[in-house]
Amino acid sequence: MNWLILVIAGLFEVGFTTCLKLSDNFTNFKWSAGFFICISLSFYLLNKAIQTIPLGTAYAVWTGIGAVGTVLMGIFFYKEPSDFLRLLFIFLLIGSIIGLKIVSE
Repeated sequence: MNWLILVIAGLFEVGFTTCLKLSDNFTNFKWSAGFFICISLSFYLLNKAIQTIPLGTAYAVWTGIGAVGTVLMGIFFYKEPSDFLRLLFIFLLIGSIIGLKIVSE
């Protein structure tokens, strides 16, 4: 169950980074509010997850989900580059996240 909580926390990390971009330096109230809601939920859920998942593993997975999700948001919604090397390293990061899940008790 805590792995699911950790994944959701990572998705909220993608939410807060996306809202951060859209908040236009916190001048757009709607996206600024979304940022604070998402970051609060992300940290709360991360805190719940580390009750049973080792801290280093949970943090690496949380930031990995956030990094992969944020890069994918950039590629699909903001026309950021998606060249071979960038995608290769995203897949390596995904593999590392899966590997941490496999080797963690």
